[in-house]
Amino acid sequence: MHSPMKFRAPLLLGTALLSGCAVGPDYRPRSAADLGVPDGFSVTAAPQAEDLTRWWGKFDDPVLGQLVEQAAAANLDIAQAVARLRQAREALVVSRSGLFPTIGGSGGYNRTEPLRGGGATITQSNGTVATLPAQGRDNFSLGLDASYQIDLFGGIRRSVESSSAQYAAAGFDYATTLLSVESEVARNYVLARAYQAQLANARASLAIQDDNLEIAGFRVQAGLVSSLDVEQARATRAQTAANIPSIEQQYNAAVSRIGVLTGQAPGALKPMLASVRPIPTGPPSVAAGIPANVLRQRPDVRAAERSLAAATAQIGVAKAQLFPALSISGSINANASQAGNIFNTITGGLFAGVTQAIFNAGRLNAGIRSARAGADGAFAAYKSTVLTAIEDVENAIVALQSANVREREFGIAFDAASNSAILARSQYRAGLTDFTTLNTQEASLVSARNGLVQARSDKATALIALYVALGGGWDSTVTPTAPTNQPGTGSNG
Repeated sequence: MHSPMKFRAPLLLGTALLSGCAVGPDYRPRSAADLGVPDGFSVTAAPQAEDLTRWWGKFDDPVLGQLVEQAAAANLDIAQAVARLRQAREALVVSRSGLFPTIGGSGGYNRTEPLRGGGATITQSNGTVATLPAQGRDNFSLGLDASYQIDLFGGIRRSVESSSAQYAAAGFDYATTLLSVESEVARNYVLARAYQAQLANARASLAIQDDNLEIAGFRVQAGLVSSLDVEQARATRAQTAANIPSIEQQYNAAVSRIGVLTGQAPGALKPMLASVRPIPTGPPSVAAGIPANVLRQRPDVRAAERSLAAATAQIGVAKAQLFPALSISGSINANASQAGNIFNTITGGLFAGVTQAIFNAGRLNAGIRSARAGADGAFAAYKSTVLTAIEDVENAIVALQSANVREREFGIAFDAASNSAILARSQYRAGLTDFTTLNTQEASLVSARNGLVQARSDKATALIALYVALGGGWDSTVTPTAPTNQPGTGSNG
């Protein structure tokens, strides 16, 4: 009978030769042309890109910067993304474990005691027969088992490749969540400051309309005008006063949203934001670079690319199941009646086995077709994400250009309406014009003032959208990884 040890060298040699084979397609990064990326944007944009890692600093508003960084550290959506990233890292560890042998050990001790009789008999010197009591028996054992799945056709390596890509995708998903939270904090901060400005406008208008109502009352009492002026003044004042609670409600919603985004109760930031500050202003334009930059700067695009790589590797995982699987197992055992003698006698064995699917009713081939369909879908999702990213950039560029024009024109309108309202108010006091003219001019002033506030708010919001559309708010030179020293908080384990 041949010893199994004689076949170990040829077996290991064959394994080494076959281990370089991995079925399934190798992932190939797609070019910008494959993804339909144009050479340039269809709107006017500066070709030289700029560093947008901490874009909120360009608004020169320390409160905004503090809130954005607080949200990055405490936001609960980001915490969930980090947890998913940690899960993806452990899934990669599990996949890699398949490349190594599984080794287990065992040990045991038992003692056998006779229940009745069984002792040895002896004849004594005086001729009598005596029975000695039965003795118990000790048994000590140690064992070591090992098994190894030989990755002949790369199924395990493709699985590791897929898990590695999924881990990277989870890192980019985390970065996408981070950018979303940063932009939401900034956008709601801009809204809060805009509502503060609208409240100031409404209260200033209300004070003027109180004055107009008083003047109209005096003129009616003097018989200079009819009571129609008073009624018009009352109606205008009431409409302005009715708008104030609505603006206050919107301001409260924006401040509450910022509180939740920073991981706090909705009202936690009300004292901090109570002091009125102007709407933050940034640069009039941003250097957008070229469309191909989104392939590197946008984390959602990079996550989609890694998802495609993971789906491609899954084709190899499915295809490897069509081929033979080779496994090797072995064991070493030692037994003795005394602990000190346990290593005197050691027995062992080695076994190699091959399994091959013969009939599975098309299940394995269907799995391959399913994996290929998954890869096709992942490519379509990747291309869609890229094109949507370019669309986001172009829309934000146009929105910023539009807001700049509107801010300039509303500035002119506000200046003219302010002069007209002052002149109309003076003429009404002197009896040189009617209340309808005064009311019309002051309504134009209110509209121009609020339009200017809205244009400034839209400009800041468009800037934020453009910064995020360009992939600002994170370090695109590194792939985010899971923290190594963050214990779980959701369980006692």
